[in-house]
Amino acid sequence: MKLSTAALALLASTYGSTTAFVPSFGNVVARRTKAPALFMSSEAPAAEAPTTAGETFEFQAEVGRVMDIIINSLYSDRDVFLRELVSNAADACDKKRFLSITENETLAKPEIKIKADPDNNILIIEDSGVGMTKDELVNNLGRIAQSGTKAFLDALGKGTADVNLIGQFGVGFYSAYLVADKVEVVTKSMQPNSPQLKWTSNAGSSFTISEDDSGDEIEGSGTRLVLHLKEDASDYLESAKINELLQRYSEFIEFPINIWKETTEYKQVPDEEANKDLKEGEESKMKTVPETVEGYELVNKHKPVWLRSPKEVTEEEYKEFYQGAFRNSYDEPMQHSHFVLEGQVECKSVLYIPGMLPFELSKDMFDENARNIRLYVKRVFINDKFEDLMPRWLKFVRGVVDSDDLPLNVSREILQKSKVLSIINKRLVRKSLDMIEAIADDVDETKYILFWNNFGKYLKVGIIEDDRNRKEIAPLLRFFSSKSGEEFTSLDTYVENMPEGQKSIYYVTGDGRAAASMSPVVEKLTSRGYEVLFATEPLDEIMFESLREFKDFDVVDAAKEGLSLDDEEDEETKKEKENLAQEYKQVVEYLEALLAGKVQKVTVSNLLTDSPAALVQGAYGMSPTMQRYMRAQTVASGSDMGLDQMNQAVMEINPKHPIVADLERMIKNDKEAKETEEYALLMYDVASMTSGYDVKDMGGFAKRVMNLMHSEGASEGGVKEAVIEKESKEDVIEQESKEEVVIEKESKEEEDAAVTPEVIQEDQ
Repeated sequence: MKLSTAALALLASTYGSTTAFVPSFGNVVARRTKAPALFMSSEAPAAEAPTTAGETFEFQAEVGRVMDIIINSLYSDRDVFLRELVSNAADACDKKRFLSITENETLAKPEIKIKADPDNNILIIEDSGVGMTKDELVNNLGRIAQSGTKAFLDALGKGTADVNLIGQFGVGFYSAYLVADKVEVVTKSMQPNSPQLKWTSNAGSSFTISEDDSGDEIEGSGTRLVLHLKEDASDYLESAKINELLQRYSEFIEFPINIWKETTEYKQVPDEEANKDLKEGEESKMKTVPETVEGYELVNKHKPVWLRSPKEVTEEEYKEFYQGAFRNSYDEPMQHSHFVLEGQVECKSVLYIPGMLPFELSKDMFDENARNIRLYVKRVFINDKFEDLMPRWLKFVRGVVDSDDLPLNVSREILQKSKVLSIINKRLVRKSLDMIEAIADDVDETKYILFWNNFGKYLKVGIIEDDRNRKEIAPLLRFFSSKSGEEFTSLDTYVENMPEGQKSIYYVTGDGRAAASMSPVVEKLTSRGYEVLFATEPLDEIMFESLREFKDFDVVDAAKEGLSLDDEEDEETKKEKENLAQEYKQVVEYLEALLAGKVQKVTVSNLLTDSPAALVQGAYGMSPTMQRYMRAQTVASGSDMGLDQMNQAVMEINPKHPIVADLERMIKNDKEAKETEEYALLMYDVASMTSGYDVKDMGGFAKRVMNLMHSEGASEGGVKEAVIEKESKEDVIEQESKEEVVIEKESKEEEDAAVTPEVIQEDQ
């Protein structure tokens, strides 16, 4: 195989016998520009001539201490050792692929093999990549933070070479010492006539290089890492554990990754015992026996679709990638977006909206273990815990992001805040909104209904938390309303159907659609032809308060005190309200005295139609639904916030309702009477229930209702004291027969009385 001068320069090396080296950290020996290096000594230093000119020194490093920091402090999870070592192997394979292309050589595609040897407590990671010479072993493995990959790229220059190398920091190799107390590197360079070398170190302050005489020859070129595992790292000898880590971190590496496995297969063999007495001509009986098979098995079967052009990927391939990458074979994504970001930041991404709510989000909508966005750098999985990559209101969106420009720390575990991250975040949010809008605009309306039922609450959180995209999210909201019946309505539809003269969007809160529709405050608006949105969850109230307006229309809580409609601004209406307040002043004062501590005040309203009274909150009060939610939270936390005192309601009475008129009459006749008090309290209890509040004194409420039922029944002569007596079966039958005769007689008399000339004339 013939290599060019440039390739030879990249792979140049010298050879020698076994040599011990001290690893260096950059250039660890201090140097100065005009004088020899200074070293510490137990002897008194000789007098030096005074320094007249400034001297420049390089920093020194304690090699053993630096190695200790890298091994024990740089990485938070030692599982990443396999990611780092496989990434190094992939870089070696990619270098070989590139060099073979430049030299017009046809070589077999490089591959990576991993094999565990439990008997000897070693783990072997082997690649058929470019290999290393002696000089490269010294420079790449003996010089800490010296990245061979970076040097390779620098030698190539800033051209458009088709190379996809991963390494950049020069410390990934040393992650091997997270799980191993000794590492051997056997390598053979692809440079012609290169010997097979062996590098050995136990993470101390030195390493040894010698020619490998083990007899296990590397075919062609490549590198074999032999990790002598620590006692507490024996779980990495299990093929299932290795397979799990490879699936997590290296699933989309370009080159084949094969892992040595023992599998059990079942085969049919003749049953010798059963065939002993087999007669001639009879078919031989078979039995199933297990057979252990050893061999390499391919791990990275899925292809990274995000690296291909969107025009080349079919819908079926997008679906297969989603189901394979996110381990959800039963879910079909509702929508996907495949895009490439170029310019200041380069990034490739594929995003999905799931077809159903992921299981982990069904218990906690912001579950920290629900890893929705997976970050890759050149096909290598880095992390899926970066909160700043996607806002939490898009927690349900799944996808992958692959970018070389992300500001990672050395361990590639922490994503640092930067302008790059902000640009990627904006684009991911924009593409997510585009997918949701595409579902909303679909001809099949059931698709968006399904989406809303699964993920609608996340959009509400987006209204609350995302100021920048609030106007984009608002048209995607859906609600039940006083006019929508069983269907959802949107804010756009609400505005389109607004009658002339309506200047606000109105909503009421309640525990469910039925409870919200029962609210007396709905009467104020529906009587004028206005539509009322139903906010049926505690989240809705906070969301509406954050939204505030939509298309120049204010969003107004109809259950707040002092609701002012557009037709109430004239002088005649104001004068009417003042007259009603004066006329029912005695009723208002009586109720305020009776309900002291339960309501802030009592007012007269001319907006109620069918209800005698309603409870509304002050301008800064919480709805009853929110109060119940907050009360449950305070009980769970063991605190008492005094919500009842902070959120006392305002009672509005309807002066045109007969019940209010009756109460006024009773107050004028005898306001000290017990019946008057019970009547007023019953009206308050009913107003509490219909307005969504809890009735605190359920026993008193039940007693007042039963007294009302008894008094009404007694006035009609239809209810009497029930007397329970023991009767015989015959007495009961005889009594029932008499009652049937009486009922038939009364019914005949009523029919005869009903047919009169007046009735006939009226019918005509």
